[in-house]
Amino acid sequence: MRTSDATTQTKLKVLIVAPSFDILGGQSVQAARLLERLRQEPLLQVGFLPINPRLPGVLRRLQAIKYVRTVVTSIAYIWSLIWRVHKYDVIHVFSASYFSFVLAPTPAILIGKLFRRKVLLNYHSGEAEDHLRRWRSAIAIIRLADSIVVPSEYLVSVFASFGLKTQAIFNLVDLNKFRFRSRVPLRPVFLSNRNFESHYGVDYVLRAFAIIQSHVPSAELTIAGDGSLRHPLESLAVELGLKNTDFIGRVDPEAIAAVYDAADIYLNGSTIDNQPLSIIEAFCCGLPIVTTGAGGIPYMVRDGKTGLLAPCGDHAQMAERALRLLTDPDLAGQLTSEGRNECVKYQWQTVRDAWIKAYFDLRNKPGVRPAGEAENIPQPPSEHRALTK
Repeated sequence: MRTSDATTQTKLKVLIVAPSFDILGGQSVQAARLLERLRQEPLLQVGFLPINPRLPGVLRRLQAIKYVRTVVTSIAYIWSLIWRVHKYDVIHVFSASYFSFVLAPTPAILIGKLFRRKVLLNYHSGEAEDHLRRWRSAIAIIRLADSIVVPSEYLVSVFASFGLKTQAIFNLVDLNKFRFRSRVPLRPVFLSNRNFESHYGVDYVLRAFAIIQSHVPSAELTIAGDGSLRHPLESLAVELGLKNTDFIGRVDPEAIAAVYDAADIYLNGSTIDNQPLSIIEAFCCGLPIVTTGAGGIPYMVRDGKTGLLAPCGDHAQMAERALRLLTDPDLAGQLTSEGRNECVKYQWQTVRDAWIKAYFDLRNKPGVRPAGEAENIPQPPSEHRALTK
């Protein structure tokens, strides 16, 4: 055997199962960042399987039809799992909650265990507590995973309350892609960068900005993101009489740094949350942060130290804290300086060893069948094989 062949054989084979960029959200961004870094590791051979595969050729038209899209995409996804899971040692499965948990992580966990592979469940949702309390069947599925990794100490405590042991490995941010700059004097130029869903509280940001603008008429607000509530939120902005307010839609992850750079203060109004990437990115860029204390946010934002916390649903107090920043430059400077220091824990140099160890610890557990060992695997239709490349 040639040296290069021997090296390939000794690599640990990891399959990341996660949303692609076709699905807007932090999981797809985080999966892409992790995949890019892991593929540079000499000890690993890393593949990617999207939970939302694109059908080939004319079959793709089916994914444009509501309800039919869910059925055909799910079938394609399950075939992809059956076709590829046996080729890897560790199956790293990204997970959200509720119905998404049924459609994406559940098949990956079950098929991974069917082929006797080690399964690492990487759960990201801030809705975990409600999900696990109301969907008790999810706990039984989660227990099948060989390891559970979450991105925050907040979720560690939530899972522990349900008797589930987890490990925290923080989300990953590449500091080189974000420019830190001093904002002196601090301008009344605000940014919100969250999906337009009810629990992200963009409506509270708009209501807070109405109060801010009543005190500072020149204030500006950029709202990045998209989602099911786009039209209601745009209507609310008109109803509130907001000026200098720009809904810029979904922003490509490669372009988002420029959006942060153009702003001076970051606002977040979420009512349910875990460890928002947008807050970490705001830290990296030097934006002082005013946010609610939803879910895991107080684990990452220390009130008066790295940001200002307001009660969930209280847009008036959010506005009060934002106005305070405009009149207290020393406080704003302290928050941005301390926030920049927080970024260290989200760098690749910090999280790399934790991921490598998590994978190899799983590989060394008894019961894993070596990747590539012969299996009786159902063959997908020939036109589907393009999805697995």
